Formats: sequence, C-alpha cells, structure tokens
Amino acid sequence: MDFWPEFLASSWGKEFVAGGFGGIAGVISGYPLDTIRIRQQNSYSGSAISILRGVVATEGPFALYRGMGAPLASVTFQNAMVFQIYAILSRAFDSSSSPKDPPSFKGVALGGVGTGALQSVLLTPVELIKIRLQLQTKSVTNVNQANNTHNGPISVAKNILKAEGLKGMYRGFTITVLRDAPAHGFYFWTYEYMREQLHPGCRKTGQETLNTMLIAGGLAGVASWVSCYPLDVMKTRLQSQNENSPKRYNGIVDCFRKSVKQEGYNVLWRGLGTAVARAFVVNGAIFSAYEIALRCLFNNGNGQPKETV
Repeated sequence: MDFWPEFLASSWGKEFVAGGFGGIAGVISGYPLDTIRIRQQNSYSGSAISILRGVVATEGPFALYRGMGAPLASVTFQNAMVFQIYAILSRAFDSSSSPKDPPSFKGVALGGVGTGALQSVLLTPVELIKIRLQLQTKSVTNVNQANNTHNGPISVAKNILKAEGLKGMYRGFTITVLRDAPAHGFYFWTYEYMREQLHPGCRKTGQETLNTMLIAGGLAGVASWVSCYPLDVMKTRLQSQNENSPKRYNGIVDCFRKSVKQEGYNVLWRGLGTAVARAFVVNGAIFSAYEIALRCLFNNGNGQPKETV
C-alpha cells in the first residue's frame, strides 16, 4: 500500500510520472495530423487538406483518432522510459561533468542516440498497430479486406499474432532503429541548445518560461523529423504490408528503389509539411507538460527546485 507514495518520493518516480504526462499531451494534441501524415505517405497523391476533407466527409471526424488507443495506452511507460533512459545515458556519455551541472551537448546528443535505439524495442509493435488502423478505411474492396477490418488495437494485435506470430509484431524493427537513433540525438540536442539560447542559464536553474519550453520543444520535434523523414516514409510503407495482401516490398532497399522509381525522389518527402506542423505542436506540448509536471512533483515533495538534465 505504501508503494505509490514511496515511488513518487524518488527521483525516478517523478521522472516516470512527468514523462507520462508529457507523452499523453503529445499524443492527444497531434494525433489527427499524424493520421493525415500516414495516409499521405502510403498514397500516390493527395494534399493534406484534400485527405482531411475526404476522411471527415466519408468516415467522420473521429476517424482522425482511429488507432490512438495503442500509443495512448503505452505512452505513459514509453515516454517516461525515454526521458529516464536519456537522463542516464546523457550522464554516462559525459562522465567528466559535475553531477550538479547539466551534461554537455555531446553527452546530450549521444544519450539521445542511445535512447532512440533502445526505445525502438517498445515502439515498433505500437507503431505497427497504429499504422494498420490509420490506413484502414470504411470502404473495402474485397473479401480479405472485409474479413480483416479491425475495431481497435487489440483486434489488430490478435490478427498479427495469429497470422505472422511474434515476429510479425516486429515488422519494421530495423528501419525503426535506423530512424529513431539519430533522430533522438537531434531531438534532445536541439531542445537543450534552443532552451539555452532562448533563456541563457536555464539549463542550470530550470527557470525557463512556458514560451521557452513550447518553442524549444517544438523546434526539437521539427529537427528530429526533418533528419529522419525519408526513413519514416519507408517505415510506413513496410509496416503497412501484411500477410493478407500482396507484398509490395521485400525490404528497406527494395522499398526505397521501387518507391523512387515509381514516384520520384519527391516521395521521400511526401507529407513532410504535415509532419513538421504536427511535430512542433506535439513536442512543444510534450516538453512543456513534462517540465511543468516535474516541477510540481518536486515542489510538492520537498520544495526544492527542479534540477534539469
């Protein structure tokens, strides 16, 4: 019965809870734009506006939130672990700095790379389920599609496990690691660098304003997405494949070659505008919710100001 108060009293407990709040804020704020991005990446044409109008007209506005259960259900643990792993690794890669000082920008970048690689283990099944649901439409063209229409993430997971086994849940794992490792390096480095530029000294004092959190977090999200976007397009196409539909690609290189041959190099950046807009909103919300929740937890516990990492 004493577990939760004792857990909250520790730094790790507070990091976990604050990370969860940040993740939830990010998912809710950006999910409709994420659905549009996924449909843009997997289609041969259509602007963000035309896709938005089509989805709302044919499937209703709630279709923009289809598949949100999977990331929302796991986001507390996932986001909390991302921030906690980053805090540990950024220190591990910068052991020369004092524990009272923030890690160097080199430690921040390397810690982010390691964090991105490790979190792919949890993220791959979640994104696979999310993508399958986001690409599902109400109109089906054949019996196989009709039989594989799902009502939620649990239905998708059961179908994948039945048809492809546990290995099927990790379809796209390699490209997820290739995308997320460098992207998280850019992500955390940009956030720490921009918050220091916008509010000099805040990395030590933790006294930055809400505007600084929103802008630095938003720019961090934009930087990470721009750095990895072509890989994300390939990942979406690979994970959209399943055992019940014709196989379009035989791997990352084959997907790249066929996509570029059929649609040109512009396909690698299809949906980037939507992704960048979403990234700014989502990551501004994530870092703001995380920082504010962490300050509240520390102040509520012992009145000490937060030490940023």
